Amino acid sequence: MDSAAAPASPRAARTRAAMLAAGFELLAERPIDAIAIDEVVARAGVAKGSFFNHFTDKPGFANAIGAAVRAELEERVTDANASVTDPVARLAGGMRVAVDFALRERKRAIVMLRGLELSTGIDHDLNRGIRADIEAVLAAGLARKESARSGVRYWLGLCQIAMLNAIERQPERAAAAERLREMLVLGLCGLGIAEDAAQAAARDQAALLSPA
Repeated sequence: MDSAAAPASPRAARTRAAMLAAGFELLAERPIDAIAIDEVVARAGVAKGSFFNHFTDKPGFANAIGAAVRAELEERVTDANASVTDPVARLAGGMRVAVDFALRERKRAIVMLRGLELSTGIDHDLNRGIRADIEAVLAAGLARKESARSGVRYWLGLCQIAMLNAIERQPERAAAAERLREMLVLGLCGLGIAEDAAQAAARDQAALLSPA
């Protein structure tokens, strides 16, 4: 029962929500391997047996927490790209939103990155936005053919690295914008996108991340 399916009763829903809330706070402090199930249920105020009524194991529990935050981030990316049709700009905008999320909501970003160890698959539902943009770049003849198999994992990895850099360094926004510009140029060119197009997309997104 590690999926997002609703529990069968209001009481079960409250129990699950309490454990997820407790797990969120614990994941913000340390990785799931360093968290005992006893800690989770004690902080949630529920019986230990309740844990296994809702989750198969600790990795599945952490994934449920991380997936909830990732879904929130994906909504923000979708909103930011709502009127954007250029697939290169959409990819670049997604990374910019991810970095902005890490800067503004450091704790939530930490929890997401610690919880989501199972979401790098190209067909994972949480990656449908990146997958669609990579496919659009390929369809437009803008990326190298290798992107068809490895583009999603490549871009997802770059976004995670960019977020980790923002989390660890906590830079001023101007410095974060410059680092984003560099990451975007390298990342987009790595997909096979022409350097002038990569530079233009990177400058646009860096300007949006910079302080007004």
